[in-house]
Amino acid sequence: MGYSIILISIVVVVIFATLAAIFTRYKKCPADKVLVVYGKVGKGSDGAFRSAKCIHGGAAFIWPVIQSYEFLDLTPISIEVNLKNALSKQNIRVDVPSRFTVGISTEPGVMNNAAERLLGLQLDEIQELAKDIIFGQLRLVIATMDIEEINADRDKFLANVTTNVEAELKKIGLKLINVNVTDIKDESGYIEALGKEAAAKAINDAKRTVAEKNRDGAIGEANAKRDERIRVSEANATAVEGENKAKISIANSEAERRQREAEANRKAIAAEKVQTAKALEEAYLAEQEAEKTRAEKQRATKIADIVIPAEIEKQKAEIEAEAEAERIRRKARGEADGVLMKMEAEAKGKMEILSKQAEGFEKIVEAAGGNAKDAVTLMIADKLPELVKTQVEAIKNIKIDKVTVWDSMGGDKQTPMTANFLSGMLKSIPPFDDIFKMAGMELPNYLTGDVKDNIEDKVEEIKKEDIDKEDKN
Repeated sequence: MGYSIILISIVVVVIFATLAAIFTRYKKCPADKVLVVYGKVGKGSDGAFRSAKCIHGGAAFIWPVIQSYEFLDLTPISIEVNLKNALSKQNIRVDVPSRFTVGISTEPGVMNNAAERLLGLQLDEIQELAKDIIFGQLRLVIATMDIEEINADRDKFLANVTTNVEAELKKIGLKLINVNVTDIKDESGYIEALGKEAAAKAINDAKRTVAEKNRDGAIGEANAKRDERIRVSEANATAVEGENKAKISIANSEAERRQREAEANRKAIAAEKVQTAKALEEAYLAEQEAEKTRAEKQRATKIADIVIPAEIEKQKAEIEAEAEAERIRRKARGEADGVLMKMEAEAKGKMEILSKQAEGFEKIVEAAGGNAKDAVTLMIADKLPELVKTQVEAIKNIKIDKVTVWDSMGGDKQTPMTANFLSGMLKSIPPFDDIFKMAGMELPNYLTGDVKDNIEDKVEEIKKEDIDKEDKN
């Protein structure tokens, strides 16, 4: 019962731990961020594997091991762009101080560009990257417009800037939120001259209005004088008609000449401006290529500094682990082989001993005529001296330095007391027959008759041997 409760508790804990792990992998995307899931995220509509999946205003489950995630901040980034000495269409350099507000785009396609190019960058790094793009595009827009358009038609200028800058920012996943352009200045004073021209034009318009009013007052007088002059002119018209025709011909010729000169000048200026614009376009394209190369170089440097060392450490750890595992396997294999060889040697030794013993027993049985009982008797007879020696060991080490006997010959059957003492001592040794009976065996008859005599003789021999050894020492 207790084991079942423990097992149920373990299962419940495992289920809760699994659910908790699943809940922690379910990530919700805040409104001011973009959730970027990368790793194995499936294929796109074109069938190719996607590098990342971007989510805004939702949630997603992040699979462990095969997927990971990061957030892109949608906080607007304010960029101050103080463009100086930008070349306009009229080859006049102007200063255009402005401030751009950009942020990471939430459009589906543009979000993927942001995940691929801006993930892992800080806000200041994104700001510097966008600033470089804005500088280049702002110079390009100014090079295609006159100063009058830049200064007077601000809507057109801002529209051109927005179109060019936003198209380039989308390539890295950014969106242009706002553009503010302050006062435009030029080092040659052209814009200031335009202001003075406008003021002078206003003054002239006022003067013209006054003159028109004065003219209306003098119309009556002029009409009277006109009638007089008409009559006089009619008289003079015939005289000067030929002269006027000649002057008209001269004027027409002069006008045609001036028109052709103006057309030639216009074409020359246009060709020069076209060449200048092409040169600027090539310069801006070269700057864009240089920026792309620099970005690729920085990316390669980061990969070499972070990814490659990590791969090397990983391979090194795997090689060391494989070497350690191989060493452990070889050591275990060697120990197992040693134990196996030792056990085989011991088994062979025991087998050899048992084989030799079996051969000896077989030969003893053959010597006893095939009778196993007689063979056992022969084995006992062979071990009889050792048995006798074992019995004698009981009194062998008794040290009797001096024995004083007062023998009064008072023993039974007129035997001396000394003889009775020795006889009693010998009787205290267990007979062979009793020893064999306790072991479940029986001595042969020819060994039961004179056993005590033999023992006494053996005791005497052993005592003599001990006395001889002591004398020699």
